[in-house]
Amino acid sequence: MVLKKTVLLLFLLASVLMNAQQQPSIIPKPVDLKMGNGNFTIDGNTTIQYDKSRKDLKATADFFASYIKNISGFSLKSNKAAAKKVEFVIEKSIQEEGYQLTVSLTAIVIKASSPKGVFYGIQSILQTLPAIRNNAALEVPVMQVNDYPRFKWRGMHLDVSRHFFGPDMIKEYIDLMASYKINVFHWHLVDDQGWRIAIKKYPKLTEIGAWRVDNTNLNWRERPQAKEGEKPTYGGFYTQEQIKEIVKYAAERNITIVPEIEMPGHVASAIASYPQLSCTQQPQLPMTGGNYSNMSSNYCAGNDEVFSFLENVLAEVMPLFPSSYIHIGGDEVDKGPWNKCVRCQARMKSEGLKDEHELQSYFIKRIEKFVISKKRKIIGWDEILEGGLAPEAAVMSWRGEAGGIEAAKMKHNVVMTPGTPFYFDHYQAGPEGELLAIGGFNTVKRVYDYDPIPKELNKEDEAYILGAQASVWTEYITTPEHLEYMVLPRMAALAEVIWSPKENKNWDNFNERLQYHFKGYAQKGLHYSPGNFTVNVKPFSENGQLLVSLFTEALNGQIRYTTDGTEPTLQSEKYEKPIGIKSSLVLKAATVVDGQIKGLQAAKQNFVMHKAIGNSVQYTNPVSQYYLADGPNSLTDGVRGTNAVGKYWHGFSEKDMIATIDLGQATTIENISLGCLQNYSDWIFLPQSVKFEVSTDGKFFKEIKTVNNPVDINQKSAVHNFSATFTQEKVRYIKVTAKNNLCPPGHSGAGKPGWLFADEIIVE
Repeated sequence: MVLKKTVLLLFLLASVLMNAQQQPSIIPKPVDLKMGNGNFTIDGNTTIQYDKSRKDLKATADFFASYIKNISGFSLKSNKAAAKKVEFVIEKSIQEEGYQLTVSLTAIVIKASSPKGVFYGIQSILQTLPAIRNNAALEVPVMQVNDYPRFKWRGMHLDVSRHFFGPDMIKEYIDLMASYKINVFHWHLVDDQGWRIAIKKYPKLTEIGAWRVDNTNLNWRERPQAKEGEKPTYGGFYTQEQIKEIVKYAAERNITIVPEIEMPGHVASAIASYPQLSCTQQPQLPMTGGNYSNMSSNYCAGNDEVFSFLENVLAEVMPLFPSSYIHIGGDEVDKGPWNKCVRCQARMKSEGLKDEHELQSYFIKRIEKFVISKKRKIIGWDEILEGGLAPEAAVMSWRGEAGGIEAAKMKHNVVMTPGTPFYFDHYQAGPEGELLAIGGFNTVKRVYDYDPIPKELNKEDEAYILGAQASVWTEYITTPEHLEYMVLPRMAALAEVIWSPKENKNWDNFNERLQYHFKGYAQKGLHYSPGNFTVNVKPFSENGQLLVSLFTEALNGQIRYTTDGTEPTLQSEKYEKPIGIKSSLVLKAATVVDGQIKGLQAAKQNFVMHKAIGNSVQYTNPVSQYYLADGPNSLTDGVRGTNAVGKYWHGFSEKDMIATIDLGQATTIENISLGCLQNYSDWIFLPQSVKFEVSTDGKFFKEIKTVNNPVDINQKSAVHNFSATFTQEKVRYIKVTAKNNLCPPGHSGAGKPGWLFADEIIVE
């Protein structure tokens, strides 16, 4: 009897496993999916059934029939009697955008409260079919699906100002979004380097502002400015007819396009076209890249002509886009010109504004009144919070989550799009061997692990989080192939974050389903990243001991590592549990898949043991919330920074770094050093000098030494140790002051405060 029960249990377990293996690789993962046995086969005898009185369902049926025709050659008839059918049913009780999908051996039935839900049910079906036309049978597995989205705003952004992408690429982008049930396309149409939408009242915006001197072969930040007589040959723009066609194309795929018309900054393209809109009113040529020296990029907030201009522009833009929101930018406004402008200062005085932040708020609120008069709403980047948020404005939180949290607590709608992990212009692998990117490191797993609801919000405030989106800035993305590569497969990970219930998410399961999508990308000829093979090195402390865990995103990947600085091989130590770090060493680790070491370069991390390890650090000036490294004691964790800007570096902006360490007891020392980073293009510079001080009581400090910076401030990159060696002293407290630098002459931020990055205070 026991043997029979065991056999029966094994049989049932095998059945469960077989059933799990048969589940289709649908992304985003449905709320609920139950598998049956067998398949529904789509062939030339299959018909589409729907209520003929609904024209909106006809458009959905036509979309489905067209897709099937493209991949199989079958022409599906509509509303004809047949043994096999695909049926669309409107049932009002189903949640908005949700759908119920039933696949049997003889029928596919999609029920939804509107054609939107039907369309999403179709996308789930299409993900079970071949990606291109071939001889494979069109078999949809028997299953039942109940599905609906977690968030209303499921977005992808694309900047077409820095690099212009024509209508065909925009449609391809929209198709990719639609395949993953993403429903908002944030179209960044205006920025310093290009005005991309035709405005009939102001033809110079595209005659001049849409074209620039072609320096595409040069690094974005190092491109020389245009000179008189040079022919502007790079650029392009969309006519209003093309805009209408693309908006219609998107609407047929349940995608709303939200246009972004930048203001009051990032508008050098408009000023090149109409110089009177700036504070200086001086003529200038269109910008070629990231060199802002002597360029005007703000509208003059004290000039009423600016507001007339923008109202006229928006009056032409809004009829083209039926979206309820109009994006007005509002980010990274250099308020220096306003401070020097007579008109702006007069505006501040007449309106009772105390500073330039309030002047920006005045600007945004004035535009909002006009937009609301047209029965629309504004949305802007989180800088629109500065000086006071416009009454009905929504906020896109890109500088981390702080802006979104603040806006939600103020009862304003929020879209979360933090640069980490939702900037898809950042590296997703490597970066060795990867296509050139602006920097950063946002892997597929980092995207997948993100939750758009900040833990700081209570249940009431959570309701103001509309959703999330990823942003694609194109300073370094110059071709359609590069664009595809940067969004795939991260778009798939984003889709699951914003559609699927949080409790349904599972990285390993997603990674398995993603492999099927890789095959689809390849079949369609799409360019994509095959994955991040760089090992993630994560140091941590436990019971006073420094440990390091290793992780690879690669499906079924192993990790081999060394601790003597040599390159890992297939024979190196296999990682199985956290590694204890008991001495100074160099750890290197590599991912192994199918017996091959992946990636061009092993991950590398320096560890240094010293007398301040684990001791607390007090800062006179706070560390930037955007560069917190691995916590408040990053300067005493034994981990050295690398060339990766966002990893293991504490960042300080404008103010000096003043750090005080309490060693806990009087300790004999003879050397103190501080590691710092320089990365010219990222505005990160070594400090002017570093002063080392010591104390026995934490009140009275004695200066040991001040070390001046020996490295040329114009050097592109450097990692340097500022070090002081002295006669042995017994001390308890150590103070290190690193004096921040200004961006040097010739730099795009010349004269402005740079960033100071520090990694470790080493005490020996």
